[in-house]
Amino acid sequence: MKQLLNFLLIVVTLSAACKKGGSGGTDQPAPPTPTPPATNVGLPAGAKDGVAFVNNGTSAIVTLFAPGKKSVSVIGEFNDWKTTSNAMKNTSDGKYWFVQVDNLDPNKEYAYQFLVDGTLKVADPYCEKVLDPQNDKYISATTYPNLKPYPTGKTTGIVSVMQANQPKYSWKNNSFVRPAKNNLVIYELLVRDFTADHNYASTLAKLPYLKSLGINAIELMPVNEFEGNSSWGYNPSFYFAPDKYYGTKVALQNFIDECHGNGIAVVLDMVLNHSFGQSPMVQLYFDGSKPTADSPWFNVDPKHPFNVGYDFNHDSPATKYFTKNVIKFWMQQYKIDGFRFDLAKGFTQHFSTDDGEFRSYDTDRIAIWKDYHNFIKSIDNNNFYTILELFADKTEEQVYANEGMMMWNNLNYNMNEATMGYVPTSDFSSGMYQTHDFPKSENLVTYGESHDEERLNYKNIAYGNASVSSSYSIKGNLPTSLKREEMAAAFLFAIPGPKMIWQFGELGYDVSIDYNGRTGEKPIHPEYYNDSNRKALYDAYSKFIKLKENNVIFTAPNPTFSLSNGIKYIKLSDATNTVVVVGNFDVVSQTANVDFGSSGTWTDAVGSSVNLSSTTYKSKLAPGEYHIFSKVALK
Repeated sequence: MKQLLNFLLIVVTLSAACKKGGSGGTDQPAPPTPTPPATNVGLPAGAKDGVAFVNNGTSAIVTLFAPGKKSVSVIGEFNDWKTTSNAMKNTSDGKYWFVQVDNLDPNKEYAYQFLVDGTLKVADPYCEKVLDPQNDKYISATTYPNLKPYPTGKTTGIVSVMQANQPKYSWKNNSFVRPAKNNLVIYELLVRDFTADHNYASTLAKLPYLKSLGINAIELMPVNEFEGNSSWGYNPSFYFAPDKYYGTKVALQNFIDECHGNGIAVVLDMVLNHSFGQSPMVQLYFDGSKPTADSPWFNVDPKHPFNVGYDFNHDSPATKYFTKNVIKFWMQQYKIDGFRFDLAKGFTQHFSTDDGEFRSYDTDRIAIWKDYHNFIKSIDNNNFYTILELFADKTEEQVYANEGMMMWNNLNYNMNEATMGYVPTSDFSSGMYQTHDFPKSENLVTYGESHDEERLNYKNIAYGNASVSSSYSIKGNLPTSLKREEMAAAFLFAIPGPKMIWQFGELGYDVSIDYNGRTGEKPIHPEYYNDSNRKALYDAYSKFIKLKENNVIFTAPNPTFSLSNGIKYIKLSDATNTVVVVGNFDVVSQTANVDFGSSGTWTDAVGSSVNLSSTTYKSKLAPGEYHIFSKVALK
């Protein structure tokens, strides 16, 4: 992620200050409400952060948390943007500002902003929709029908939108049961680069493709409002508003509902380490180059070397309160099944200048994450997934695992060395939960590719190894490189615990991550599916995923393994079966010598059965050859 973060830091430095707005709500029984950062004296009954509609939607109590400001007014279409109308009152503790706006049409959308101290115009941090004067014109009517036009000539900057009678989605699949953590196969997906139309409807049309693959969870890269339109989404600005470039709120809810109807959980990538310059929370306390010392939410300077944008202070009561409101909102309004928290290691106030110091055991960070995880469980304790992109000290990760949280586990470098045939650096045994001293395999989300890593097959074709004694070569050879991917996938899905694959890895996507810039748009290549070699890889992925999901042996504890040499194997055993996955990752033939534990007939899920006269399997394997042997045939 470091390269991405450096790239985004350049974006922040070069961008003009502050452009692009969320209004929470719930249609479910309310869980414990996060404690506000101070006692709010004088807020009217029914008020909440953002907008609370009263009088059947004909009035709205509009609230802004902005301690220390001298004056705040709400301006918008309901008062023709007059700065002298709707001056807001300040609570006696000086922290909240509020006003009631009357004579509203409940069915109408109203654009509005806050005018702070007579000069600064900002959108509502809690609104569920924003209008952007620069970027909305590039959003198609197919993706976002009847998008409200920006109030050109009336104001400047990002504006919020409020509406009492918003279109309401009727959920159909209310009895979805989330897959067990140990059985998760997550498909990481960037809506922008998954289909040509880059929206929820076109992504939904590909659901049969994903269901046939066998995955049981989708992890959406960030979908809340981010700067611009074309982005990975790690430059967030509004946390309650889904980014319009992908579609409407209802379209996103429908996507999640349909996933549930097809047995697929939805995990949301959430970015709360930092926010970017068009965030009203940044703008409210900003000196032109960085947050000011009186910001309730942000550090003046980042506390760690990987920060981009502006660094949230998660020791601040205001930040804790805001974060919990964000968490609650997405869990309730969108019925998501989990969060993947980006740059979770950054949730600390301990200053560090290098990764060694940054990743060291941090009691402050542990306290913060325990608090957030406990809040999540207070809302939904039914197998909800809390996934951290942490990469911290092993003893610290063990604390989170013992609390039921899940860690991202990156095998990209070593697994790619294996697929390229470079044996000395090909040990991917860190995929095994025992090497992390975790109590269970379910706490480690292991992957060979993610959005943040180079594509395995790109490096296979560009840099793959070759034999000096035969014609076997990986470099420049698509069929061979794809077979190497297949062998790696057989091992990946045999490792106990949840797994993740990056979109189109199942087809051997081989466009570099740096094509068109690291975070730039990538070609989709729909023709891949019709290529026989790539389709064979897709079919192999599907087979391995279904073997994992249909056979409890792949959750067996304490597997034995040898993953550092050319011949690699994983052995899993339970009371009813034993499975041994064995393969040759070298570029020359090697002899496998593996203790299977018993003699007799062993079935091969990808080839022919073998009959062992002893407990030892001894066979010469060609480069790239692999087998999935079992004592009892797998389903």
